[in-house]
Amino acid sequence: MIVKIKEIIQESPTVKTIVLNKKIKFKPGQFAMLWLPGVDEKPFSFLDSNKFAIAKVGEFTKKIHELKEGDILGVRGPYGSYFKPYGDKILAVAGGIGGAPILPAVKEFSKKAEITAILGFRCKDEILFLEEFKKYCHELIVCTDDGSFGYKGFTTDKMRELNLKDFDLIITCGPEIMMKKVVDLSPIPVQVSMERYMKCGIGICGQCCVDSEGLCVCKDGPVFDSFQLKYIKEFGLYKRDECGRKVRFC
Repeated sequence: MIVKIKEIIQESPTVKTIVLNKKIKFKPGQFAMLWLPGVDEKPFSFLDSNKFAIAKVGEFTKKIHELKEGDILGVRGPYGSYFKPYGDKILAVAGGIGGAPILPAVKEFSKKAEITAILGFRCKDEILFLEEFKKYCHELIVCTDDGSFGYKGFTTDKMRELNLKDFDLIITCGPEIMMKKVVDLSPIPVQVSMERYMKCGIGICGQCCVDSEGLCVCKDGPVFDSFQLKYIKEFGLYKRDECGRKVRFC
C-alpha cells in the first residue's frame, strides 16, 4: 500500500513520529514493513493505526528523517505476533524507542487491568511518549541513566525494588540485554518484543531465524513469551547482521 505522510512529529532529538494519511488495523506489538522507494525496506512497530516512531540509527532511518509532509511511503503489514493480556495487574518495562510497541499494549490492556510502567532513557531530552503513558498507567516510573529526570539508574534496577509477585504479567521492549535481565529477574510470565534484521517480513527468507528451532522473529515473533524464550538460546547474547554473521551484544 502506498501512503502519504500527513504529519511529522519531532519526539526527541533522535526520534520522529511519522503520521500517515491512512489507518491500518493492527494488534499491539505487531509491525509493518516500511518501503522508501529507491532506498530500502525495514520493519517498524506500530505506535498507532497510522503512526510509526522512528529513531535515527542508520542510513535508512536517516533518509526517513529527511522526509517531508506529502512525501510517499510503501507499507506492508501488519505482521507478526502481538502482546496478549493476562491478569489484573500488568507491569510494562520499556527502554528508549522500545516504548513505541509497548504504548499500544498499555492503552489496550488498561481497559481491564491496572498498569504499572517503568520507562528508561539515557537522559531527560530523550524521554518519549510521557504524557500518553500517564493517561493509561496506574503508576508510571521514569528512569534516566544520568539522573536528569526521575529515578537515576536502569529500569531493571527499579524493578528490583518492586514486589514482582504482585503482578500477573510483565511486557517489555527495549535493548535486548535489558529484556534478558527483565526475564531473569521475573518470577512471573513475561512477553518480550524482539528485534532482528529482516528482509521479507513473512518468514520466507530466513534472515531473522533464531537458533536452531526454526523460529522466525517476523512470523513467530516479534513478541515471544517465557515458554518460547526457553528455546531461544541466543536471546540476550547475540544477533545476526545482514550477512547472517553472529554479532554479540555488548
